[in-house]
Amino acid sequence: MDAPAGGALSMDAAFSLATGANLLLWPAATIGVYWLAKLAYRRVRQWWAMPLLLAPVLLLGLALMAGARYDDYMRGSHFLLLMLGPATVAFALPIYERRALIARHWKVLAVGVCAGSGMAMTSAWLLATWLHLSPALRLSLLPRSISTPFAIVISGDVGGVPDLTAVFVIMTGVFGAATGGLLLRWLPLRSAVARGALFGMGAHGAGVTRAMSVGDEEGSIAGLTMVLAGLLNVAVAPLLAQLLG
Repeated sequence: MDAPAGGALSMDAAFSLATGANLLLWPAATIGVYWLAKLAYRRVRQWWAMPLLLAPVLLLGLALMAGARYDDYMRGSHFLLLMLGPATVAFALPIYERRALIARHWKVLAVGVCAGSGMAMTSAWLLATWLHLSPALRLSLLPRSISTPFAIVISGDVGGVPDLTAVFVIMTGVFGAATGGLLLRWLPLRSAVARGALFGMGAHGAGVTRAMSVGDEEGSIAGLTMVLAGLLNVAVAPLLAQLLG
């Protein structure tokens, strides 16, 4: 009678080890794939090699080959999503270092954030309505133009699907960061404030990274714009959703 009990214990132990390994697999794969994507981007410097675009595509391919579901991935990787909040707070450092520049232009920045946020939310809602998307999808698209930590909170508050919103935010950020460089060539944006605000408002976190590659001042302004837009959207989006709903 002891052998079966010992065998059962071994099976339980093996199951626990397998479950623990599965929980560690996808976080490790995410970090490894993102690191490889960064190396690739440093070499080719093309929009399609941006880590925020290339890494999800590679991870999707791995998940399809492994037959993994979204729930399998998030079960072990949810903590990575939670780390977006502290990462956003870290943008306070370059903002603090450029506080004198920001103090000189706070009125222009405030107007730009209000106008950009209003345009982004309204255009997303109108496009989703024109495409006859479901109410849940429309509400999920509403906060697509702000940083992921803010967008997920807003999406849950207004009745959207936070996981879908995170995908829309990534798509917006990649597209904005990729096209932002082209816009800088076409638009007469000669000041660091204007260039930074373009990236921070149009591409949030990805835009801040892109702006920092242009210049330190651009990166600071982009970070400030991203945070202000997030705070404004948190305050306004639920009211706007009620008005449009």
